Amino acid sequence: MPKIRVLVVDDAVMVRSRVSKILSSDPQLEVVGVAANGRIALAKIPQVNPDVVILDVEMPEMNGLETLAALRPIYPHLPVIMFSTSTHAGATATIEALSLGASDYATKPSNLGSVEAANQHIRQELIPKIKLFGAGIPAFFPSRIVNPVVLPISRKTASVDVVAIGVSTGGPNALATLLRPIPADFSVPILIVQHMPPMFTKLLAERLSSKCQIAVEEAVDGVVLEAGNVWLAPGDFHLIVQRDANVVRLAIHQAPPENSCRPSVDVMLRSVAQVYGAGAIAVILTGMGQDGLHGCQCIREAGGQILAQDEASSVVWGMPGFVVNAGLADRIVPLEEMAGEIMQRVHPVQKSGL
Repeated sequence: MPKIRVLVVDDAVMVRSRVSKILSSDPQLEVVGVAANGRIALAKIPQVNPDVVILDVEMPEMNGLETLAALRPIYPHLPVIMFSTSTHAGATATIEALSLGASDYATKPSNLGSVEAANQHIRQELIPKIKLFGAGIPAFFPSRIVNPVVLPISRKTASVDVVAIGVSTGGPNALATLLRPIPADFSVPILIVQHMPPMFTKLLAERLSSKCQIAVEEAVDGVVLEAGNVWLAPGDFHLIVQRDANVVRLAIHQAPPENSCRPSVDVMLRSVAQVYGAGAIAVILTGMGQDGLHGCQCIREAGGQILAQDEASSVVWGMPGFVVNAGLADRIVPLEEMAGEIMQRVHPVQKSGL
């Protein structure tokens, strides 16, 4: 197979050199060019014809956001992975870049203690995502089945007390699409695990809250769950629910990662199944890997309902694909229809007998 062609764009010579060396050490990748700013990058794209662009956020002359805004109308399908610092400015710009059409992001190594640890961070953060977007992603999909098992929508279900959402790659835009139609007085609480590092989750919650009718906040330990609120798991913390007498409270903790993730969708869904049982709806949206699969098995065993985003509207049909192929989904739903599907299940419309 031909190698995946990568253009590395960063104003720091050391970063360009290190990233290029690490990427070039992988036999499936080829660094076909580097650029010190967005203006140079835009001129190089037609020359080197990359499959993927690695784009720094903060650069002189033309920064990452300006470059992305100029690039998208010309190259609407060229994968762009933002390579940002784990700072407030870097996280803010990255969240904005995702809304402007960036395919994904990776964080730069910071305070990891050694050069090798920093190099390993780059390998783990960047290489899988480059291969994901640059090679058509077959290795990241679950094994396909021709006729996935889907439970009939008419099966008898309990009243809904909570909605729990798991999402990863493509999540910020998917969450904005899903949450925007949800009314401010929605009658049950919503929990979300989005795979993101610290600071990014807080900024994502703020951005979603500013765009949606319903209030969105980063989860805080000990808060009582209330209807009409959305809580997003903080980066590097698992989010669970715990019953406390007549109320249910949020709890966050730093137990080991599951599925290489913290927060993990599986961790959240296990606790939701235990506390809410048949009163839970689990929603699995776009994302790489299979985090959420075992949690959905717990939801199913407890009698709850499960919705999975369809392949066509997913950036990566990994997480929902595993759930569908395991026969756990009550329904496979296009992203644009997911909010309506959730609201119908929370407030079923009673059909007339006439």
